[in-house]
Parts: sequence; C-alpha cells; structure tokens
Amino acid sequence: MIEFAFITGWRITSEVLPLQWRQVDFQAGEVRLDAGTTKNGEGRVFPLTDDLRTLLETQYADHLRLKKAGQIEPWVFFRLVADKRGGQKHPKPITRFNKAWKAATMAGCPGRIPHDLRRSAFRNMVRRGVPERVAMKLSGHQTRSVFERYNIVSDGDLKTAATQLGGLTGTKKGQSGTVSPSIESESSKIACNFGGAARI
Repeated sequence: MIEFAFITGWRITSEVLPLQWRQVDFQAGEVRLDAGTTKNGEGRVFPLTDDLRTLLETQYADHLRLKKAGQIEPWVFFRLVADKRGGQKHPKPITRFNKAWKAATMAGCPGRIPHDLRRSAFRNMVRRGVPERVAMKLSGHQTRSVFERYNIVSDGDLKTAATQLGGLTGTKKGQSGTVSPSIESESSKIACNFGGAARI
C-alpha cells in the first residue's frame, strides 16, 4: 500500500485504501478510479509501471490463495483479522494504519506523515521528465497552484542545477558539453525505508 501511494501519488484514505480488484486491469495494463469516487469527482487512470505490476500481482496472488480457501475479498489492500482471540482470521479492508505507520517511520524516517508519499510522487514524476500537465492528470490535480505546492525545490535540486550548468564557458576541462544529472531524489529514499511495509 505504501509503495502504491509512493508511485501513484493517489490519496491514501479515499483512493488507495478503498481500491478493489474490479478496478485493476492487468490485460489493459492500468488501474482506475471510478467517476464520483475521487476528490474532484472525475475518474482517473494510471498505467501500470513495472513496479506497480509486480506489486499488484503479488497482492493478487494472496487474493487467489484466499479465494481458493473459500474467503472472498474484493479489496486490493487488506489485513487478516480474527473475530475473537485464537479464532479464524478473515480478510478485512484497511481503514486506518496509524500504528503501522508510526512504527515504520520511527524505524526509518521519524516525522514523516502519509501525505509525504503524495508529495514525493509528484516530485518524482516531474524530476523524471513527466510533463506537469500529465503528472497532474495521473495524480488527480485540477489546478496548477495546488500542484506547485508539492513541487518543492530542495538543496539537492539546486546542486543538480549547478552541476548541469558546469562548463558553460569551458573553464573546466571536459565539462563544456552537456552534463547528465542524477535524478535520484530525496523522496526515493522513502521507498527503501518503507519497502518492507509496502503491503500493510
């Protein structure tokens, strides 16, 4: 779930947690949100990246395993909960994950909040060359002003810019050509820190 939000930038509570398998189309290579279920009321489609496909296929394998055992669950992200202590566990949709988030952030990135995943997704899209209007469509933003609030410029971005500008006048040997910047953003570290919690 964490990895899904980190890649897509979708709103966790209203768009990621309620996601059901009928909204995932492996053959078409996309996951979609129905009109009327998003904040702005519009439907949305996110093409599957390799990472998203791997994540969802892993989740789907769990879905098939439970189905074979006679337990039907429509949700992409779920947890197994027992009706009583020592009782049989059944799949339940995840509605809150405060404790799991707190434990994960304390272990890796203290002070982080779930909405940081949305900010990170926007920044990663832009820094990997996705046009802003396309990134806004993927993430579900209608106004550029809101999008700009998340597109924060970091010290690392400034250093990358300086690297790109190096050698413009040919004062440093071997740097008079185009310099290819590293596009590893600070936010990508979140994926490493929370990689083990991606299926909360």
